[in-house]
Amino acid sequence: MSNSQTSKTTENESRGSKTRQLLGMKGAAPGEKSIWKIRLQLMKPITWIPLIWGVVCGAASSGSFTWSLEDILKAATCMLLSGPLLTGYTQTLNDFYDKEIDAINEPYRPIPSGAISIPQVVTQILVLLFAGFGIAYFLDRWAGHSFPTITCTAIGGAFLAYIYSAPPIKLKKNGWLGNYALGASYIALPWWAGHALFGDLNWTIAILTLFYSLAGLGIAVVNDFKSVEGDRQLGLKSLPVMFGVTTAAWICVLTIDLFQAGIAGYLVSIHQNLYAAILMLLVIPQITFQDMYFLRDPLENDVKYQASAQPFLVLGMLVTGLALGHAGI
Repeated sequence: MSNSQTSKTTENESRGSKTRQLLGMKGAAPGEKSIWKIRLQLMKPITWIPLIWGVVCGAASSGSFTWSLEDILKAATCMLLSGPLLTGYTQTLNDFYDKEIDAINEPYRPIPSGAISIPQVVTQILVLLFAGFGIAYFLDRWAGHSFPTITCTAIGGAFLAYIYSAPPIKLKKNGWLGNYALGASYIALPWWAGHALFGDLNWTIAILTLFYSLAGLGIAVVNDFKSVEGDRQLGLKSLPVMFGVTTAAWICVLTIDLFQAGIAGYLVSIHQNLYAAILMLLVIPQITFQDMYFLRDPLENDVKYQASAQPFLVLGMLVTGLALGHAGI
């Protein structure tokens, strides 16, 4: 390889590493000096996407969303709440309480590397939290709610995020409870907010999305594979630590696939056969990528698997939301 080709490859790798750093992905480059880029890295923008999508699914399941300017602005504000604000709060809080683990697994992260001070991190957590509560209350008023459904959902989600990361409870110590809490945060909570914004949140939607969150448990397990060594050293009982990498990978994919199949069965029971068929068709490429990447080498291919297979899961969520909205659930 020529010197120019080597230089170009190095430049591309450096650019890719900086992008990963800003998105909050592993494999980031250390040494970032901009405090605002460091703050953004703590908020892990890559993790906002499922929450934003959850709002879309909730709006669809309400059956009342229209493409009017007002509804679009409502949805965009709810996405701001679920994504940058409350997910940003959750991720910053998690990094704050994971300093010791990150020092082992990802020492380039902002806190263990010393790129940002503890008081600055605490300030970021509080600003994001109270900004989220303010936006949630604003959305309740905008929607004309007599009971502050979205505000209560935001408070509940913030509390769940706290006990997930913080001692003495620290749900993430337990692979089952922690990952289900994470799955519910990614699927049920933003879905509830989106549904409540345009319709009436009811027990059927609440319970069904909590059931769907069991598929989210499988997605959450994927994130555990990058930190097996640190979790083992610090006594955190993630599924890869408890059952080994291979067994945990099978638990992960079976949980995702079986609970999606369960949702498809429910759609058949409410006479939404077309949507159920589409949902099951989306599971086929998902299973293919699970076999191609994840089951063969979970530690090496976790990111590649997430990029290839999980889009079919999130598309299935929208199909379910549309089915529920069409059925008037």
